[in-house]
Amino acid sequence: MKRLLIIACIIASATVASAQDFLGFQLGYAQPTTRLNIAENKNVLTPTAYNGLKVGFVYDATWFKGFGVSMGLNYTFGANSTDWSSVGKLPYPKTRSKSFYHQLEIPIDWQYKFEIAQNTWVILYTGPTLQCGLDFTKRNFKDTGKEVLVETNKNLFSVDDMRDYALKRINVTWGVGAGFQYDRYFIRGGYDFGIINPYKAYQFDQVVGEGNPRTRGRFDQWQIKIGMYLWQF
Repeated sequence: MKRLLIIACIIASATVASAQDFLGFQLGYAQPTTRLNIAENKNVLTPTAYNGLKVGFVYDATWFKGFGVSMGLNYTFGANSTDWSSVGKLPYPKTRSKSFYHQLEIPIDWQYKFEIAQNTWVILYTGPTLQCGLDFTKRNFKDTGKEVLVETNKNLFSVDDMRDYALKRINVTWGVGAGFQYDRYFIRGGYDFGIINPYKAYQFDQVVGEGNPRTRGRFDQWQIKIGMYLWQF
């Protein structure tokens, strides 16, 4: 609750009167990355990248002398597919998995625009992003002469088995990045660092009767976006 109140205060502070206001859209490449613990080594966060896309709306406000804020509402999709691997010795079939990740985002970036020529700016920005996970599905396959679906996991944001993924839908990241704007066209890129633990609770392994070390991690994200401001207020 405290984190949500902080985000609400940030959004409120971003709505102060500004000298220039723009509203537009953006589209780009995104790589959400889960850095989650593994049972074999509780001190190692194993990264898994989900390559995909990002699309959404952006609101840009300049308050004074280049200082301002950029806010948005984005949809992000990512997918990951592992290579075929053998489990045990033959005749066990090879297996692989495919994962799909969907989320909504509200980025709030404080920025400074350096005007290097008429209607041309270099942008530096930093700020938080509030993320809401919609779906996180993992499908497992085996090779028996052809690819066969053997299991479809539930949405990993709502599974009940605490020995497996049990992830929060709400995540908060802090990003840094840079961009370039000419007239109403822009390109921005940066990296978001996860700042909260995405697991719902401390997990307990009922098989071995002890705490499962897979209880910490974070969600990060690379991104690069191009866009255009359509309306000026």
